[in-house]
Amino acid sequence: MNSNRREFLQSAAVATAAIAAGTSSTQQASAGEFSNRIRKAVKYHMIQEDLSAEDKLKLLKDLGFDGVEPRTMLKSDQADTVKAIAKASEKLEFPVHGIVHSSNPDIISAIDQAAFYGATSVLHVVRDNGRVSYLKNYEGTQAIIRKAIEHAEKKKIHILIENVWASFLIEPLTMKRYVDELNSPYVQVYFDVGNVVRWGYPHQWIEVLGKRCEKLDIKEYNLEIAMNDGMRKAFDVQLGEGTVDWAKIRKELLKIDYKGWATAEVRGGDRKRLAEVASQMDRVLDL
Repeated sequence: MNSNRREFLQSAAVATAAIAAGTSSTQQASAGEFSNRIRKAVKYHMIQEDLSAEDKLKLLKDLGFDGVEPRTMLKSDQADTVKAIAKASEKLEFPVHGIVHSSNPDIISAIDQAAFYGATSVLHVVRDNGRVSYLKNYEGTQAIIRKAIEHAEKKKIHILIENVWASFLIEPLTMKRYVDELNSPYVQVYFDVGNVVRWGYPHQWIEVLGKRCEKLDIKEYNLEIAMNDGMRKAFDVQLGEGTVDWAKIRKELLKIDYKGWATAEVRGGDRKRLAEVASQMDRVLDL
């Protein structure tokens, strides 16, 4: 079932671009600056209606999303779910563009699952380890990734390191150095816009990381709420209604000629809620 999925997804992308190129001048005039640059998606777990895998992906497609990103499911009792999502993706011509693997050290198995979906990336998190020194953790986490690089290059699956609240790699120059030392075009960054607001400015991260930003996670953050009500509560705001300066982010994305996936990682829900997310992403990303 999966032997030609990657070729199919590439063909679908070409066909989509051809259709877009043939739209009327009126349609082109109404398109946003990033409408042909960014493909929008959500995390699979955000779809909170009781539906089959196929109907969940159909719901997203109907709402104007371009793809989806599930978590890794490596346990034997999860195999049927993986197969159902892959089958639905192929049938609906709706890509599973990547998978979220968190900090699980078994990156090779995640790469194989990504390849099964026809995806292009595995999201990987590097965390602090208070049981060892900073330098040992730095080198040790790099060693885990290095063991998977040859497999990633063979399968053409990116290992993308995400910036998270893990007390590690929390400023852009360190992230840049960490990635560059791994010395592979298949190890890059999954840049999360909202996660950095606690310590800095997302547009400055994009400036430093440049084309290492292979994919984007999209969320909002409100510093005023963080100061008054708690740091995690600051994520509970709608896209475009927080501290994130989306205009500056778009400006930096243009500078690096960003063309790729942007995946919402916000509160999910039913069709109505996901339609809100789609509309908000269109607005803040100018799609």
